[in-house]
Amino acid sequence: MTQTIAIVSDDARRASAWQPRRITHAVRVTQGSRTCVIGGGAPVVVQSMTNTATEDVEATVAQVCALEAAGSGLVRLTVNTPEAARAVARIRDRLDGLGVDVPLVGDFHYNGHKLLTDYPECAQALAKYRINPGNVGKGDKHDDNFAAMIGMAVKYGKAVRIGVNGGSLDKELLSRMMDDNRALQKPLAVNEVLLNAIVESAVQSAEQAEKLGLAADKIVLSAKVSDVSDLVTVYRHLASRGAWALHLGLTEAGIGSKGIVASSAALAVLLSEGIGDTIRISITPEPGKDRSAEVLVAQQLLQSMGLGAYAPLVTSCPGCGRTASDAFQKLAADVSEYLTSRMSEWRRIAPGCEAMRVAVMGCVVNGPGESQNADIGISLPGRGESPVAPVYVDGVRRAALKGDNLAAQFNAMIEDYVRKRWGAKGNRSQHEAP
Repeated sequence: MTQTIAIVSDDARRASAWQPRRITHAVRVTQGSRTCVIGGGAPVVVQSMTNTATEDVEATVAQVCALEAAGSGLVRLTVNTPEAARAVARIRDRLDGLGVDVPLVGDFHYNGHKLLTDYPECAQALAKYRINPGNVGKGDKHDDNFAAMIGMAVKYGKAVRIGVNGGSLDKELLSRMMDDNRALQKPLAVNEVLLNAIVESAVQSAEQAEKLGLAADKIVLSAKVSDVSDLVTVYRHLASRGAWALHLGLTEAGIGSKGIVASSAALAVLLSEGIGDTIRISITPEPGKDRSAEVLVAQQLLQSMGLGAYAPLVTSCPGCGRTASDAFQKLAADVSEYLTSRMSEWRRIAPGCEAMRVAVMGCVVNGPGESQNADIGISLPGRGESPVAPVYVDGVRRAALKGDNLAAQFNAMIEDYVRKRWGAKGNRSQHEAP
């Protein structure tokens, strides 16, 4: 009997693996002629935040430029003092002069109502405000201060992220919900009440903002906590409460691999369920490391899930007893570094190459197969294998490299492949590795 085997396309496979994107309002965040769309079916937006003192204009401008070059669609700044508020307009002017039109988001806590009111040039220079309803004031001041900030957003046509954090939750709201819970015949666990309060704070604040005149398509909500399972629970509930666009992020995720793994574990679950319109990976930067690392992690997460294409990804093996040396590890690192160094220009001269698949493999077992499946791949010789490294281009063996400069040779082939396939222009000799 002949058995029929169904061949499933990549698009069909992803459609069956991930749930459809949740339908949300499309929030347009505009800076000059550039508009970043959050929600409404637009691609998930990657964003980041500076860690410079905002009043240090030159340092902040430099970091914003680096984050934007890495692919951050929005960049958030701390606005916490009069000096920081006065600096915002100067930062915007400097960025405009450099041709960097990334929208800036002002991060306000405690005194945002006063800073936005006292420094209208700051309110106008920002493309979006972030308001934490847990620390805008207590009692009557809470509503008045919140209304003042929303009023400035309405006046200048700005979008607002209402960002609730588990660590700075509205204590009065939480206290009322705890009291109500204790009165129940079967009270919920304390943590359940806390998570419900986080969701309620975001929803009530969004509804209040709309009553104050801020359109639903000017509102983004976030509800961040530091526990992976709690974050998934909170956003599932928040997504069920309305069509507001949602910003995803695990707050205080941690440093190094812990922060990357925890953030990816939480966000991947939500994104697979169609929840999330913009994301930030809030990892603690390692000493001396570039702030833009968090942008690259966010991009790699989205790209690995088929939700975007930002830079070529390198497939490489971990190594085993068959691999003769660490040559393939060094080659994988060299190739990855080369791809990163070339992307800012390739995005300009070779659009589309972001989706390129590159393979660097260490022996004959999986090497040729993975290399053939990639757009361009190299299979290094393992222990006891012939000392040549075949290179496959579009599934066809095109070369067999030898010698001590494999990285330079292979990078040159990648450069040539990008130019020919995606229309890159210019003098190749300027770009090839020596």
